[in-house]
Amino acid sequence: MTDLILRDARVEDATRTSDIVVEAGRITAVRPPGTGTDRPYESIDCAGRIVLPGFVEAHIHPDKALLDGLGSPRGTTLADAIAVTLDLKRGFGHDDVYDRSRRVIESAILNGTTTLRAHPDVDPVAGLLGVEVLLELREKYRQFIDIQIVAFPQEGIVRSPGTEKLLRAALTAGADVVGGCSYQEDSVEDCRRHVDLVLDLAAEYDVPADLHADFADDAGDPRYTMAEYIADATRRRGLGGRVTLGHMTSLSGRPPLERAATAAKLASHGVNVVPLPATDLHLGGRIDTQAVRRGVAPVRELWDAGVVTATATNNIRNAFTPYGTGDLLDIALLLAQTGHLSGPADLRRVLRMVTYDAARVIGIAEHYGVREGAIADLVVLDTTRYDDIVLDRPERAYVIKAGRIVARSTRTRQLVNAPAA
Repeated sequence: MTDLILRDARVEDATRTSDIVVEAGRITAVRPPGTGTDRPYESIDCAGRIVLPGFVEAHIHPDKALLDGLGSPRGTTLADAIAVTLDLKRGFGHDDVYDRSRRVIESAILNGTTTLRAHPDVDPVAGLLGVEVLLELREKYRQFIDIQIVAFPQEGIVRSPGTEKLLRAALTAGADVVGGCSYQEDSVEDCRRHVDLVLDLAAEYDVPADLHADFADDAGDPRYTMAEYIADATRRRGLGGRVTLGHMTSLSGRPPLERAATAAKLASHGVNVVPLPATDLHLGGRIDTQAVRRGVAPVRELWDAGVVTATATNNIRNAFTPYGTGDLLDIALLLAQTGHLSGPADLRRVLRMVTYDAARVIGIAEHYGVREGAIADLVVLDTTRYDDIVLDRPERAYVIKAGRIVARSTRTRQLVNAPAA
């Protein structure tokens, strides 16, 4: 493995630049620039540009990406998106799922992502196809990106007989995480059975759990108010810190005191939350004819309660989300714009939601960061202004995976015959 030195790098928001020394895939020193060495390093001249740890995609569905044009929902709700995607899944084949997933993974790498948690569907229609494809891609791209695989029961478990057996097969085959989709059951009782099955599998296989939960405009349907039950079930099994909830939009539709109590319980029982604003905004408020609700989980309230909170892409160009490029800085900006988050302090916190906080959510924080001893997963941004990163979404000049340059990007823009400054 080639050793690497990033010269004259601004490490995150540091006021002075440093040289970042990488040996055998790990950062061995962050030291003043120009410090001599007699070892032959590959060198990057950062010229004062900012270096961050690689972005962490905490929630994405590569197997269902890039389906735009292949089928149109009969309506515009979450249920419609699920239904049309189920129809399309009946025609999925290995090469199709592989190609679309590969394109998503490569786009993520080019945009500075070095770790990705993928949620392929596991159900009697899809079988283990998505998991098998992601296992292949995980191996093929292992020098470019780390891929965690979530066995995800999109169609429910109780209402979809045979799914529990498939989840077990996926975990045995190498899936890293057991997924859930609690609201896809027909009753509150079955939602609770779903949660218990998922968390029991997490305990049995000693893996984290990552559930889609409470994805509605309000709390009118109790199937979308499962957060407290999930938190209590997490505590009972000793799974604190290893359970994550995606979406959580209906939390915004509850009264302030209920929101505060729920957030406090999530924090105290170690349940993470990942709002997915691109999808949440697209599918939210579809039955409203005026004052349309644009529900996204109440991020500031989750922060204040101490809930570990990341944000992520979820879907790219399908019935759930008909846009997206796999750029986590786009998602970070969207969350800031829709979450009433602004100013340097908020934007720094939002940036952490695709870096350090996302690393905590998916369990890689121990070896993450721009510090001595961390794995050298890094992104060099074409900017020197830390507080403008979310606003500007600067070019990813270099993407580095375990000390190896895996992507480069250059963009030049220039005014022609501009007036003198």
